[in-house]
Amino acid sequence: MENYDIVVIGGGPAGLAAAASARKSGIERIVILERDKELGGILNQCIHNGFGLHTFKEELTGPEYAGRFIDQIRELDIEYRLNTMVMEISPQKIVTAMNRVDGLFEIQAKAVILAMGCRERPRGALNIPGYRPAGIFSAGTAQRLVNMEGYLPGREVVILGSGDIGLIMARRMTLEGAKVKVVAELMPYSGGLKRNIVQCLDDYGIPLKLSHTVVDIQGKERLTGITLAEVDAEGRPVLGREEFYSCDTLLLSVGLIPENELSVGMGVELNPVTSGARVNESLETNIDGVFACGNVLHVHDLVDFVSEEAAAAGKNAALYVQRTDPAKPDVRPEAGERGGLEDGTGAGERAEADDRTTAGARTGQTGESDLGICITAGDGVRYTVPETVRVRHMADRLTVRFRVGNVYKNCYVSVFFDENRVLRRKRPVAAPGEMEELVLTKEQLMRYPELETITVKIEEE
Repeated sequence: MENYDIVVIGGGPAGLAAAASARKSGIERIVILERDKELGGILNQCIHNGFGLHTFKEELTGPEYAGRFIDQIRELDIEYRLNTMVMEISPQKIVTAMNRVDGLFEIQAKAVILAMGCRERPRGALNIPGYRPAGIFSAGTAQRLVNMEGYLPGREVVILGSGDIGLIMARRMTLEGAKVKVVAELMPYSGGLKRNIVQCLDDYGIPLKLSHTVVDIQGKERLTGITLAEVDAEGRPVLGREEFYSCDTLLLSVGLIPENELSVGMGVELNPVTSGARVNESLETNIDGVFACGNVLHVHDLVDFVSEEAAAAGKNAALYVQRTDPAKPDVRPEAGERGGLEDGTGAGERAEADDRTTAGARTGQTGESDLGICITAGDGVRYTVPETVRVRHMADRLTVRFRVGNVYKNCYVSVFFDENRVLRRKRPVAAPGEMEELVLTKEQLMRYPELETITVKIEEE
């Protein structure tokens, strides 16, 4: 049995940032376990630019962005093991893994950081009728084939789903000489960033058909075409509104699913909306000393947010190890610290909830329960991360991230402390494809010692 302070599961952008943050917070015995042959995760096949604008203040490609963190891991002398598959994690934080060098081995960890990322939803989850001909790929698989393996999956392409990877692959396939005939989206709005719609579709004259889906697949050995149909408000195909497109390739960009099989096996509670773990203000799950970050927690739109969140998880895991180690003094976040979030690494508008109450300010402990204050998703909001906050454990500032459930124009993001509205921020547009965030402060929460529920909701004019 090997012993480490922190074991990080996954060597992608979340795992790298979490490990680096934990080392900078004073933890020496750290190991990253990565199943692939190299560090970097999905970023290795994302050769387009647009990464790092918030974290590094410059535009990088995916491999360049990953390279910055890989360099940090090596400079900090953090151990990592490649080609290593984690088989099981017990509730006692015993990690069972295997590779060609060590065989089957076990590690006893004081803390575990889950950073396994996510996977694409397959065709089997879509219930599309037809044979299973060659030429049907997930968008991520096609991206790897084109960018890393040097293969072009096809010449005439239809893309189902308007997630960011589908939009990016529409441009990539076009640049490689393929003809992308249409991008179809089941929902009445795109699932990707607005900038990707403009740069990847509009700039290349590729049509985007909202409220459309594939209802039939033609071809037995190789795909020869698909039938596209308009859908009604309930997502059901409208009879007589079908269109046939001849094509030899269908790319599926129909959603990402956090890789939480290991989490479920060890008893981590999952949020049914995100399919990721339920976490508190420290990004700690219901299992003591087990933290989650990145796309295994909830699917992000920007990798900069992944790194920022993972840095917080790494620092909080380090604090946990230091607090629970009898050989080390008690360590608490000092005034002014932000739980591992460096100034300037956040993105988009940040909003600190207004303190409308000046009386009753407290500097001592709050009256909260051990479970903390519940953060709930109200009208128009699908979920929040985190879902609970323990005021006495939080750093001075806490970033709450969330996604809305529809496209809202000229709306307000509002925050309620129980029945009291403490924030109302105007948003010209709020869409499901773009993550929203707001900041709560410890000072502010201490002024509400009897607070039980924080609600984040969308209010329309």
